Amino acid sequence: MRIIEAIIVGIAAIRSNKMRSLLTMLGIIIGVASVLAMISIGDGAKEIVLRDAQKLGGANQFTIYRTWYKRVGTQWVRIRSNEYMKYGDVLAIEAECPSVKAVNPRIPEWRGALIEAAGGVQTRAGYNGVDATYHTSMDWDIQEGRFITDEDVENASSVCVLGDEVAASLFGDKSPLGQEIKIARGDGRYDRWGRRDKKRYTERFTVVGTMLPRGRSLRFGWSYDNLVFMPLTTTQERFTGDDKIQDIVVYAHTVEDVPKAIEEVKAVIRKRHKNQDDFIRIFDMREGMAQLEKISKVIKIALGSIAGFSLLVGGIGIMNMMLVAVTERTREIGLRKALGATRFDILIQFLMEAVFMCGLGGLIGIGLGVFAGQGMALLAVKIAKIVPEWPSVVSTQWVLISISFSALIGISFGLYPAIKASSLSPIEALRTD
Repeated sequence: MRIIEAIIVGIAAIRSNKMRSLLTMLGIIIGVASVLAMISIGDGAKEIVLRDAQKLGGANQFTIYRTWYKRVGTQWVRIRSNEYMKYGDVLAIEAECPSVKAVNPRIPEWRGALIEAAGGVQTRAGYNGVDATYHTSMDWDIQEGRFITDEDVENASSVCVLGDEVAASLFGDKSPLGQEIKIARGDGRYDRWGRRDKKRYTERFTVVGTMLPRGRSLRFGWSYDNLVFMPLTTTQERFTGDDKIQDIVVYAHTVEDVPKAIEEVKAVIRKRHKNQDDFIRIFDMREGMAQLEKISKVIKIALGSIAGFSLLVGGIGIMNMMLVAVTERTREIGLRKALGATRFDILIQFLMEAVFMCGLGGLIGIGLGVFAGQGMALLAVKIAKIVPEWPSVVSTQWVLISISFSALIGISFGLYPAIKASSLSPIEALRTD
């Protein structure tokens, strides 16, 4: 008997016992569906974190910032060094670090300053002092107007670029280009010496551009759309009053180049700061990504184990039904052998029946798993109200694994009944009532 004929006979046998076949396939269906649904949710969470990393500029970046404490043994000790980062460090890193693609100096204020437009319209937003390369390094496009230029930085110009949320709060649907805003500082907060500053100072800026919507950082909580960007030198002259740079964001050529780039940057810092680098700390974006990968692997192993038990139960059900089928169709087997069917023909017939049943259960499970994953993604958005959308990522790899594993279950658990059927004697089979 040819394989195609064996498949046709197997399908006919399944169709003749629809309800029993469906109940037998139920374990395979539930196992495959549960795996795909949970994996799609887990990969969706990973996608959310990757998108958040992209908002920050990508996983190939790390941030250097001034720190005042270092860990010695089990204690935190204050750093007495008077060293601090300057713009010269930025230029040196760009010139002397071959693994570095771009460098962005940054003076951030995330807590929010009082910002006022014409007519007394006010909002609270953060601001960042940056240079002309910031928006290209961040891969962040301009919505209207232009970004800060090298000339603005050189002249410490009183210009600014607004995030989408700030622009909407201050100007609504109107274009903010050319409009003047006021940024208040010293509004009751503590100054850099720890003293209460009750005076309020106001700095005026002309809006030269707005940014496309970027969204909120899940890791740090602030919204990039609620920021105002101004020249680095302007921030130093009008807000900090010194030449210090708080953060330096460094972009390596690739994620794999980050460790090498970190060592190159440390060497430059030591060279320029009396052989010291303990006054800086480095935040490596890859650390969070590595933790994510570990969590993802643990989840997949756990889910794979649970699904494995479910599929094992389904496989036992397949074997049980095939053994029953062999008993019920003993006379049929004897008749086929009497008409010339070989042991191999009978073996293939029953094996194909088991494989087809498991394959069909796997396909149904895949469809059910896709819908279940989408439903769980909608539920996750309502339960974990941290993102407007939770993607359900259906992995082609896991779909192929599910189909292959279903076929393997069919072969493994259908082989014994098929061998039993093929080994029956035609005479004894025909005598069976």
